[in-house]
Amino acid sequence: MRATTIHAPGDVRFEEVADPRIEEPTDAIVKVVAGCICGSDLWPYRGHNDIEAGSTIGHECVGVVEEVGSDVKDFRPGDFVIVPFCHSDSTCAHCRAGVQSACVHAGFTESGQGEYARVTQADGSLVKTDGMPDDALLPSLLTLSDVLPTGWHAAVAAGVKPGGTAVVIGDGAVGLCGVLAAAQLGAERVVAMSRHEPRQAIARAFGATDIVAERGKEGGARIAELTQGIGADAVLECVGTDESMKTAFAVARPGATVGFVGVPHGVELPVRRMFQKNVGLAGGMAPVRRYLPDLLERVLSGSIDPGKVFDLTLPMAESPEGYRAMDERRAIKVLLQP
Repeated sequence: MRATTIHAPGDVRFEEVADPRIEEPTDAIVKVVAGCICGSDLWPYRGHNDIEAGSTIGHECVGVVEEVGSDVKDFRPGDFVIVPFCHSDSTCAHCRAGVQSACVHAGFTESGQGEYARVTQADGSLVKTDGMPDDALLPSLLTLSDVLPTGWHAAVAAGVKPGGTAVVIGDGAVGLCGVLAAAQLGAERVVAMSRHEPRQAIARAFGATDIVAERGKEGGARIAELTQGIGADAVLECVGTDESMKTAFAVARPGATVGFVGVPHGVELPVRRMFQKNVGLAGGMAPVRRYLPDLLERVLSGSIDPGKVFDLTLPMAESPEGYRAMDERRAIKVLLQP
């Protein structure tokens, strides 16, 4: 098959690789109908993560089941499915506790930006729709593989409650989905920290009541002004840098919780501030499968349209241009189709 591969920082290619195959009886092979580039893919692209030269990249996709292993009971070839980026059996103790991303049989999508992907725990991971969806629904369904459940996880971890104030740090696709989640969970005030007008527009469409363009101390001062000096009841940290984490704790009110889903890079927690203000930290890798049934229903009912985060669609063969566009902030999130 053809798939996106990464060879070195800035060196992404679309080339021939070995087809994924059934390796365990719980596996399924999915023919990718749509994949995309994630903000976390930019970490290796920019040289911040180790790279295995020539490895496939891409962990978000939806598609049609092509083949299943002998132990797979709930899916068959021809089913259209959402593929969570983290695979889980949905039966182990961690899965039953709602932490499917830490499943004892965890696996991960490795070629979501390719023509086929292997799912290691098909019955516990995949979620199917009733037949092939309309093309217009594909972008929103694709967000269910990662960014929407990840933004939702940030909101849940932060303890967003009806009537409260939530601040979302990060205006990438995950941050924007965090805005949507906070609004859906009933926050009366949702503050999106963003300096980019196209992203601000989507944040408002998703339910942001306020936009704060300032960063650092200036951003913290602006949040204090908006909240009459109290701070946020819930903070969603959707970036993963030391600066974003410091901002998160600076704007959180005493007793609040920071829900973090940005992959941490160089983060040092302000433990003394956390202690003095009784501000907690929760979150981590999103247990996508936990949220999928609810989020799929919201998408299919039309109550949410998270596919708005995609502002550039390219043929999969042009994935290197998609990486450049996101790296240069010419695109929020790039949808790729074979």
